Amino acid sequence: MKGNMNDQQIKRIIEDSYDESKEEGLSSIVSDFYSRKLLSTAIAAWVGGIMFLALSIFSAAQFFKSGETQQQIMYAVLFIVGMQGVVMMKIFAWQMVHRHSIKRDIKRLELRVVELCEALKTR
Repeated sequence: MKGNMNDQQIKRIIEDSYDESKEEGLSSIVSDFYSRKLLSTAIAAWVGGIMFLALSIFSAAQFFKSGETQQQIMYAVLFIVGMQGVVMMKIFAWQMVHRHSIKRDIKRLELRVVELCEALKTR
């Protein structure tokens, strides 16, 4: 019975003190990506993305200029590889943003657990 009371107290404390304004939005995620901490990651993602995009544009232009089927196949494959590289860079950047966000959320949860333990001690 005593354990059940603690569960109810914990639920009441969480419901009373939950603040939705601390949740992250898309704008805060984007601003975190371009912060000093992730600046090198952002630069690497943009440089890689631009290089793959340049490869794709070059391949597309050469595809339409070439007359032989073998060359067209080669440039089509290079175009696909370049576009997949652009997508890969976007996924890499998105994962780095979420990695940073998850670390922050874990720290926030640790602080929250400490707050809840202190609140249970005072009640």
